[in-house]
Amino acid sequence: MPGLLDFAFNPNQHGAMGLFGDRPALLIALALAVLALLGYLLRDVVRASPLAQVGFGLVAGGAIGNMWDRLIHGFVVDFIAPRAFYVFNIADACISVGMAFIIAAAMRKPATS
Repeated sequence: MPGLLDFAFNPNQHGAMGLFGDRPALLIALALAVLALLGYLLRDVVRASPLAQVGFGLVAGGAIGNMWDRLIHGFVVDFIAPRAFYVFNIADACISVGMAFIIAAAMRKPATS
């Protein structure tokens, strides 16, 4: 879609929004720590909500995909380039959508019987 969405090869050595420099080992360790912490903090929400389960799966899958890129290449390959926005990849999109699902599930009131 010319003018709205382009595809480009963009090797990204940094973390989200350019944070944490170009240290793949640090970024992998941070991703593992965040996944473990998120899983621990949200364990009740994830157990109780299929939406949160899907959301956590998307977050975990996206994080693992980005970690894999960092292990193999030393950087993440970003390739989706919407106009006037950051270049990102499918793993990044999964993390963002997954977090939105988790937040929506956490904000829902539990069903009463």
